Amino acid sequence: MDRAEVDTRIRTIIEPFNKKGIVITEDTTFAGDLEFDSLTVMDFVAAIEDDFDIIITMNQQAEIEKYGQLVDAVHSQVSN
Repeated sequence: MDRAEVDTRIRTIIEPFNKKGIVITEDTTFAGDLEFDSLTVMDFVAAIEDDFDIIITMNQQAEIEKYGQLVDAVHSQVSN
């Protein structure tokens, strides 16, 4: 699966979580731009893990601040 496919799937998953209709870019931040609280992050990560059948560790989550970083992290797991 290429990075563009991962990006498209994550954009579909994020839609219901994007309450303010923010335009998502590579540099969109989850805490700042999207105003995700910890519960929303947990739900969003669970949705991604279910969809891609992967596990995103707490350490990985702590390092991911921007949308582009998330796409890269998921892509690295599904392309192996």
